[in-house]
Amino acid sequence: MATRATLRIAAVGDIHIKKNSAGSLQPLFASANEDADVLLLCGDLTDYGTVEEAKILAKDLTTSVRVPVIAVLGNHDFESGQQDEVTKILAGAGVIMLDGDSHELHGVGFAGVKGFAGGFGRRALGAWGEKLIKDFVHEAVEESLKLEAALARLRTPQKIAVLHYAPIQATVVGEPPEMIAFLGSSRLEEPLERYRVNAVFHGHAHHGAPEGRTRSNIPVFNVAMPLLARLYPDKPAFRLFEVPAEVPARTG
Repeated sequence: MATRATLRIAAVGDIHIKKNSAGSLQPLFASANEDADVLLLCGDLTDYGTVEEAKILAKDLTTSVRVPVIAVLGNHDFESGQQDEVTKILAGAGVIMLDGDSHELHGVGFAGVKGFAGGFGRRALGAWGEKLIKDFVHEAVEESLKLEAALARLRTPQKIAVLHYAPIQATVVGEPPEMIAFLGSSRLEEPLERYRVNAVFHGHAHHGAPEGRTRSNIPVFNVAMPLLARLYPDKPAFRLFEVPAEVPARTG
């Protein structure tokens, strides 16, 4: 069977499914299913992290999407303390849930974590002082280590990172300055550089910038749905990206 030379990725985050959202994103999902070979969901899948919201999303995905779906959780998905149940429901609907895990598809490797906050560069919060500060920084370090472990397991020539929090400051520019430190952590950038990923997708920064680059010029895309819908009102609110791959040609 003939093959294409690329894998088409559709990525969106911060879809914030609510208890009254049933069916509202089916047109978006159907468009992604038509335009892409895989759909990435970059966290904040639900609004309050409830089982009810997760079931609504699971139903909409199974109704509208036939391509593989790969996802990470976001901070909203932890709000009700039901993140394990949310993950189980979505996994039961066929979503590939990543939390320090990796997945390979047609020669392209995907590594995903939620990530965490703490700031960027010289202004990043350090683990010094009160225990609460040290615990906060420890969470960011742990997420970066999980990302590193997931990337280390990949043996594919092409690697894609799926996050919720931003790994660089450039894609959160536009947010209120006092919020910057809570939107991501440059600790996440280190494993991305070490394992030379092809691209990074994240959400969380609804008022940030749509793209930026790591220190070594790796593209980073902010795919928060509110941002994409505002910047590109005439297009479906997801980002399309292609990487070299061996993808079986569609027959229908």
